[in-house]
Amino acid sequence: MRTTSLRPLAFACLASGLLLATGCGKRDSDQATPDDVTSAEDHGGGDEETALSTDLVSAAAPQDELVNQSPSVAGNAEMARLIGICAQRTYVSDTRTLTIDFGPTNCLCPDGRYRRGKIVVVFTGSDLRRHSGAIVTRVDYFVNDNQHTATRIFTDLGNGSFSVSVPQVSIILANNGGTHSWTAQRTFTRTAGFGTPQISDDEYSITGSASGINRRNVRYTATIGQLLIKRFTVGCFRHFASGTVNISNSNGKTLLLNYDPTGTNVCDNIASVTINGRTRTTTLR
Repeated sequence: MRTTSLRPLAFACLASGLLLATGCGKRDSDQATPDDVTSAEDHGGGDEETALSTDLVSAAAPQDELVNQSPSVAGNAEMARLIGICAQRTYVSDTRTLTIDFGPTNCLCPDGRYRRGKIVVVFTGSDLRRHSGAIVTRVDYFVNDNQHTATRIFTDLGNGSFSVSVPQVSIILANNGGTHSWTAQRTFTRTAGFGTPQISDDEYSITGSASGINRRNVRYTATIGQLLIKRFTVGCFRHFASGTVNISNSNGKTLLLNYDPTGTNVCDNIASVTINGRTRTTTLR
């Protein structure tokens, strides 16, 4: 059985799409407030790191869990697309521990972000290639000089599906920029491509929610409304084909991101953002 890799770019569009909403309308009533934008940006940044954890659990797992330094199941080419030349991968069979070490100084990764520190994965399930169980933590880990402290727990749900629990995570922004803390739960249900050697036929539906306190000390919730549909066919993997995300904060503000405003369920970079009852179409980066 082969593993699949959920690219961080698929989740990065959430943050960029929401941030683009601030420039979609000319009137102040059409635009998001700073608290709306901050909650959207902070939530999107957290999802990007969850996606990276998902990639590492699936792609960097050892081919043979009983062998020290066993090669990754995804191979060198996939690992290069994931972490570039920045990190060293090690695997210790006695403790079933995988470490991705970006080193003590910033290194530019393939997703355009600078990283340093370590991501540590301890496998707890019986089948390392199917997300059957893993606990992912960060050690002295920074992204663009922002410190990430995190624990993410993966649980196998069978047939290629899995859940990701985020019991407590925080991002401490550089230059006294504040702290974003949150909890989250995601369920990835495999709907196509299970048991085939290629990634291009894979498809997932994603549900879940998150709640936290953004860097402005404003509480927010982010809930997937309509299922997020993720396909890996050529031209699709950068963005969701459809689905909605609702973000609301303790100040009574709401924002809705719709990945399929036309209802055609096609792979494109067109989405809509609804703020204060007004909807604008935007192009995802």
